[in-house]
Amino acid sequence: RLFSPKITKMMKLAIAALLAGSAAAFAPASQKASSSALSMGFESELGAQPPLGLFDPLGMLADADQDRFDRLRYVELKHGRICQLAFLGNIITRAGVHLPGDIDYSGTSFDSIGNGWAAISGDNAIPSGGVLQIIAFIGFLEIGVMKDVTGEGEFPGDFRNGYIDFGWDSFSEETKLQKRAIELNNGRAAQMGILGLMVHEQLGGSIPLVGEM
Repeated sequence: RLFSPKITKMMKLAIAALLAGSAAAFAPASQKASSSALSMGFESELGAQPPLGLFDPLGMLADADQDRFDRLRYVELKHGRICQLAFLGNIITRAGVHLPGDIDYSGTSFDSIGNGWAAISGDNAIPSGGVLQIIAFIGFLEIGVMKDVTGEGEFPGDFRNGYIDFGWDSFSEETKLQKRAIELNNGRAAQMGILGLMVHEQLGGSIPLVGEM
């Protein structure tokens, strides 16, 4: 068998998660959308753009209201942001760029940690204490930081919370929509990108700009 049962199951779960996060984004413009989706105007929402238009192959917008759409858009943005970090981290470490020093007191250097899945499982994996710290930190961000804590968010995924701005309020509405569309599309590309890296990591070989898998 090409993959072990454990790896196969993980890949299936990853594919399912990516599909669920992106399914409510686009559909061919010539495809007839549901009457409820059209009545809500989802075909003109941010991200429904040429050449595809509204894309809902799994029917997740059938009989959906605006709250349902916003929830799906939030999930898509979240998956996209995570995958952008995952893809960037993957290609950087594969390029040989690592933090200096050691990851623990026993002398395990950062550059000795494996790439991709090997960083989680295997002889060159991150020490278990480090993995637990990463999980705890992500949990902290999920519960108390990466969310609309103050209720001031202007759109799904707006986590400024009246604190981080970086000049956002100085942009025109057109510029804001453009930047949000760029993030959305980059996230969609990153979801496909990290999925491709996961598959190629199991297949082996070499990828241009990434190197040996």
